[in-house]
Amino acid sequence: MTTTSTSPTSERAGVPHRGSRSGAAPGLLQRTGRVVLQRYGLVLIWLAMVGLFTVLLPGEVSGAEALRAVLGSQTPLVFLGLALVCTMAVGEFDLSFASIFGLAATTVPALVMLHGWSFPAAAAAAIVIAGVIGAINAVLVVLVGINSVIVTLGIGSVAGGGAYFISKETSVSGMDAALSAIALDRFLGLPLIFWYGAILVAAFAYMMGATPLGRHILFVGSNREVARLAGIPVTKVRVGAYMTSALICGVGGVVIAAGLGGFDPATAETNLMPTFASVFLGTVAVVPGRFNPVGMFIAVYFLLTGVFGLQLLGMAGWVTNVFYGIALVVAVTVSFLLQRRVRG
Repeated sequence: MTTTSTSPTSERAGVPHRGSRSGAAPGLLQRTGRVVLQRYGLVLIWLAMVGLFTVLLPGEVSGAEALRAVLGSQTPLVFLGLALVCTMAVGEFDLSFASIFGLAATTVPALVMLHGWSFPAAAAAAIVIAGVIGAINAVLVVLVGINSVIVTLGIGSVAGGGAYFISKETSVSGMDAALSAIALDRFLGLPLIFWYGAILVAAFAYMMGATPLGRHILFVGSNREVARLAGIPVTKVRVGAYMTSALICGVGGVVIAAGLGGFDPATAETNLMPTFASVFLGTVAVVPGRFNPVGMFIAVYFLLTGVFGLQLLGMAGWVTNVFYGIALVVAVTVSFLLQRRVRG
C-alpha cells in the first residue's frame, strides 16, 4: 500500500503551496490601498469636496471655474505655511510669522508712497527688516533659551505695532499698477503668485526629503539631544529655521504688496488661524505625522476650497472663522495621534 506524505523539510523551509499566489495579489492591493489612503486621503477628500460643490453651486458657476478661482486667489497662505513649517519641523513654535509678514507687506507701500523710495529699495528694506526680526527670535529662543511661545508672541506684537507706525496707522495703497504684474501676470491660466508658492514648496520638499540638511532637520525635530550626540549642529539648524522663516515672510509680504498695490496692516493677523490649520492638516498628507511642505500646500487649497464653496453657497461671513477653527482643532488632534504613533 502506497502512502503520500508532505515533506516536513519543505514545510519548514516555507515552500509556498500552489494556491499561495492567489492570496498575494489581494494582500498587495490592500497594502497599497492603505498607503494611498494614509498619504493621499486628504487629496481624495478634496476632490470629493470639489465634486460636491460642483453639484450644489448655482448653475452659472462651474466647478472648474471655482477651482481656478481658488488656485488663483491672491493669498499669502502658502508663503506663511512654508515659513511655519520651517520652524515647526525643528520643534520650534512661532507666533510672530503673520506679524513679520504684515510688517514687510506694509513697509513696501509705506516707503514708496509716504517717503518716496523706489520699489526695489523698499522691497529690499522690507526683506532686511524681516530678516532682522528673525535673527532676534533666533537669538532670544536658541541662544538665550527663552520660551519660544513667549518670545515670538512678544516679537509679533512689536512687529504688528511697527507696521502701524510705519504706515501712520492707515491702509497705504496707490503704488504703480504695473507692479501688480509681479504677482498677477498669468502662466498656464494661473497667476504668478501661485507658481512662486509651488516652486518654493517643491524646492523645500526636495531639500527636506533628499539632502543631508533635510535629514538634520528631521533629526533635530524628533530629538534634539540625540541629534546633538550624533554630531548634528543643532544650534545652527534652529537658528537657520527662524531666519529662513522670517525671510520667506518678507518675500511673501513684498509679493502681496506688489499685487495689491498696497497693504492694510490690520489684515495681517487674520492669516494666523488659517496658516496653523493648513500646517497641522498637512501632517495627515504625503508624509503622515510630520510637518511637510507638500502636505501643507495641499491643505492650504483644501481649506480655501471649503471656504470658497461655503461663501458661494451664501453662507454668512462667520462661517469662515468656524470652518478654520474646526479644521485647526481636528488637524491638531489627528496630527498629535499620528506623531505619537510614529514615535511609538
